[in-house]
Amino acid sequence: MLGLDISSTAVKLLELSQSSGRDGVQYKVESYGVEPLPADSVVEKNIADVDAVGLAIKNVVKRSGTKTKKAAVAVAGSAVITRIISMPATLSDKELHAQIMLEADQYIPYPLEEVNMDYEVQGPSEKDPEMIDILLAASRSENVEDRIDALDAAGLGAGVVDVEAYAMENACVQLASQWPDQGKDLTVAVADVGATTTTLNVLHDGHIIYTREQNFGGKQLTEEIQRRYGLSNEEAGMAKRQGGLPDNYVPEVLDPFKEAMAQQVSRSLQFFYSASAFSDVDMIVMAGGSSSIIGIDDLIEEKMGVSTSIANPFANMSVASKVKAQSLSNDAPAMMIACGLALRSFD
Repeated sequence: MLGLDISSTAVKLLELSQSSGRDGVQYKVESYGVEPLPADSVVEKNIADVDAVGLAIKNVVKRSGTKTKKAAVAVAGSAVITRIISMPATLSDKELHAQIMLEADQYIPYPLEEVNMDYEVQGPSEKDPEMIDILLAASRSENVEDRIDALDAAGLGAGVVDVEAYAMENACVQLASQWPDQGKDLTVAVADVGATTTTLNVLHDGHIIYTREQNFGGKQLTEEIQRRYGLSNEEAGMAKRQGGLPDNYVPEVLDPFKEAMAQQVSRSLQFFYSASAFSDVDMIVMAGGSSSIIGIDDLIEEKMGVSTSIANPFANMSVASKVKAQSLSNDAPAMMIACGLALRSFD
């Protein structure tokens, strides 16, 4: 399956293959691509223009050279209701399904015919060994259907519709090999700074325990470049990535944006501390397109006093000859969700 991350400004595609080697499972990047989206075709993570998104998917599939026709996509965490519910461990699969369907409307504030719902058995309940914990996830059907329609318009089928936070958790498994003790018992904050939204996911022992979205992102830097230097949105985006701006750009535009970004991460963590029993994290991982800004990890580490790194889920993967390794490396922090979705191929 292709991992397709539909963000507010671009469609990111990733295709992985898996092989078994002496050192365990090895992954290889077979295809990859990023295609910009027209302005306002995705607004606050909701698809506003299915045809425009479908065309962008079609273009990125063509450019990547993949022949795969099935994709995994994700809905935003803010569009999903999740609950952990407990059921007797003695129920058969069929009885369990019937019981969950019977009780689901207690946990979901919408009519059940208007939602797409799924569940997964998590294992024995810590509170009562005779019960099992079940993760229930539900989203308004339109969130799911818009993504399926966009894939359809591009000639692809939906294999999986996931949740962004779980795709991020899945991708973090690839990062854990770079962490002390493979991440065991560690509390890791992953700050995903996209174009319009910053999402903080906190993982403990490899599992997400907290998610929060804030309106802040790289678009603010692009808009400031536009305003300051009289450029179009497209020119500002190019200049941001490729350089060539006047000498005052770094001290007067880029540095204040980096400071604001560090402040957002700090604020998100304060919300986490006040909402949980945790008062610190062991490390911070920066993800999302804005994490490619040189030195942002050093600035956050200095301000927060916590070891900070930039996400690269491809550090231990090989890369097919048709994939531009340098481009992939540059885009790596922004490819976390696409990577988590592509890994669903091997479930």
